[in-house]
Amino acid sequence: MERAFDDLFGGKKPILGMIHMPALPAAPRSTMPLDELVAFALDELERLESAGIDGAIVENVGDTPFFREGIPPVTVAAMATVVREVKRATGIAVGVNMLRNACCEALAVAYVTGADFIRCNVVIGAYVTDQGIIQGCAAELARLRAGFDRRVLILGDVHVKHAYPLFNVPIEDAAADLAERGGVDAVIVSGSRSPDPPTLETVDSVREAIELPVLIGSGVGLDNVIDFYEHADGVLIGEVDFKVERRWGGASDEAAYAKAVSRCRARTP
Repeated sequence: MERAFDDLFGGKKPILGMIHMPALPAAPRSTMPLDELVAFALDELERLESAGIDGAIVENVGDTPFFREGIPPVTVAAMATVVREVKRATGIAVGVNMLRNACCEALAVAYVTGADFIRCNVVIGAYVTDQGIIQGCAAELARLRAGFDRRVLILGDVHVKHAYPLFNVPIEDAAADLAERGGVDAVIVSGSRSPDPPTLETVDSVREAIELPVLIGSGVGLDNVIDFYEHADGVLIGEVDFKVERRWGGASDEAAYAKAVSRCRARTP
């Protein structure tokens, strides 16, 4: 499992950026036609690539309020269109996250578009969220992926943000179950909400509990990116520190991304 992750990112700790999509067609806040959404995504990709990041995750964050799991066919079609154009335009790794937990749809989109990995918020267990109770989909993901002729990696969250586990086992045990029984290729650790980071102690305890790579999934800013990069096997960055207007959503700040990448790379052996 870890070998597939290392192969994808050339054996180095990846720094992953976010392409936070505005509302897609038919979502409540939708204002942009699909062509404009594709143009937005490609502009974001150019900013991230110029900053030197190792991969980009396309996420339908503008589609609030989110469905728990299954999402409308129009959303799947729109995401497939956007992700395909992003993947065609770049040589870096491309990931897909379809909120809130449309992981099978994300895996299918990644496969048909040539994308490299997905992020899945709830792979195992059951969590109370603002969308209601969400249950894991590990069995469905594993069987769907088994039919593919190439591997699409699954990055799975443990004690995912904006959620609380119904059966609150220690995060180390939840991470071990996810790594050993969930079929994931890497584990993501985050804080309680998007702006909040996990503690370094939590990251260390998860890394000690499993053999898979551990990434940071929330709360990474310019003030703490070096600490998390040193303690983890990779970081996902896309908080307000990395937005032009310093607010959630909108265009990415290329200079801020570049500064984070430079700081991390300076610590790489």
